[in-house]
Amino acid sequence: MTLTFSSSAATVAVAAATVTSSARVPVYPLASSSLRGFVSFRLTAKKLFLPPLRSRGGVSVRAMSELVQDKESSVSASIALNETAGESQSELNHSRTFLDARSEQDLLSGIKKEAEAGRLPANVASGMEELYWNYKNAVLSSGASRADETVISNMSVAFDRMLLGVEDPYTFNPYHKAVREPFDYYMFVHTYIRPLIDFKNSYVGNASIFSELEDKIRQGHNIVLISNHQSEADPAVISLLLEAQSPFIGENIKCVAGDRVITDPLCKPFSMGRNLICVYSKKHMNDDPELVDMKRKANTRSLKEMATMLRSGGQLIWIAPSGGRDRPNPSTGEWFPAPFDSSSVDNMRRLVEHSGAPGHIYPMSLLCYDIMPPPPQVEKEIGEKRLVGFHGTGLSIAPEISFSDVTADCENPNEAKEAYSQALYKSVNEQYEILNSAIKHRRGVEASTSAFSLSQPWN
Repeated sequence: MTLTFSSSAATVAVAAATVTSSARVPVYPLASSSLRGFVSFRLTAKKLFLPPLRSRGGVSVRAMSELVQDKESSVSASIALNETAGESQSELNHSRTFLDARSEQDLLSGIKKEAEAGRLPANVASGMEELYWNYKNAVLSSGASRADETVISNMSVAFDRMLLGVEDPYTFNPYHKAVREPFDYYMFVHTYIRPLIDFKNSYVGNASIFSELEDKIRQGHNIVLISNHQSEADPAVISLLLEAQSPFIGENIKCVAGDRVITDPLCKPFSMGRNLICVYSKKHMNDDPELVDMKRKANTRSLKEMATMLRSGGQLIWIAPSGGRDRPNPSTGEWFPAPFDSSSVDNMRRLVEHSGAPGHIYPMSLLCYDIMPPPPQVEKEIGEKRLVGFHGTGLSIAPEISFSDVTADCENPNEAKEAYSQALYKSVNEQYEILNSAIKHRRGVEASTSAFSLSQPWN
């Protein structure tokens, strides 16, 4: 499927050489409170989306339905209120095929209609249809009440945003701030991903540390989360698992993201709902030799943007230094965190240390590959097959790891760089094994250890 995080989350090291420092009726787009005639999604979000588990299926349907007033007057309101001329005009001229869909047949025939009209490329149309069936099967497998309505509601909005993205392509800046209005892409992502998470079999490790992070950020400290990367749904999984306890984390985290999530038409609407620092992944740097120089220059711009943000303090940045999503062992089929690129870790550390603001680096671990598993191998072409599932997920964090403590006995910078990267990776692996025991082996909170305490903050 899709979602804000990349078929290959990017590494900071790529530019190391250049950086020296439902409603049964589908809904109209999630609207901001500034548009008269709309129900404010942000105001309804708190009462309709917490805690995440209760009424998994029905929650999103009711929330989506409350957004619907009169679609026609809503569009007029957005024009009358002088939202950006470009946005207003594109929404006004935008095809209503998927917004008007009321059934599965309406959605599928709508894909065919838009493809025949030339508004959807054939490959995008086929990808959307494949995604529909995969999403439907996943949501129905949850056993949630009104799951069929959830599917129609969520897919009508997703398809509408995908079509709009083809009609009026969105361009991401080096630093992209989540689009919250006039359409709230952040809550759209949550609504879409929530029915895929089995909250009964999901856990957060060391939840209290996430609360500590929030306190530090509010005090002007910079926080960097170094973790593995499992699926395009990772950022949404982080936000949803912390939603009841620390919604601040989900809304303020800035994800270092690869170019694939900002170019794939099925993925872009989900990426628009996240704060992204956009870079080209090291794994795809040389896919097209003619574009290498452009990619390096783009990465330099993005890293300068990151350095500027860090100098202002109070930043929360998430990076997966492996440069892409985890893959299973081809022999055993077991999943494990992909090795870190030590240069990516070191560049991130130096950016934090040179920012002038207090900085902290924490190892974090994610287990959620079943929600949206990546292709078995890294693919060059955009437009991967989107698999979707309903499964338990896990998120864990360990205490800050100090560079000076880890490298005190190292004899040279290269040795120190490798030692620090390995220390972070070791912690991520240890946390991953605990999450795997709790979720895959069904041990639940009994998998906790003295160092890693599992809980379900939404209960």
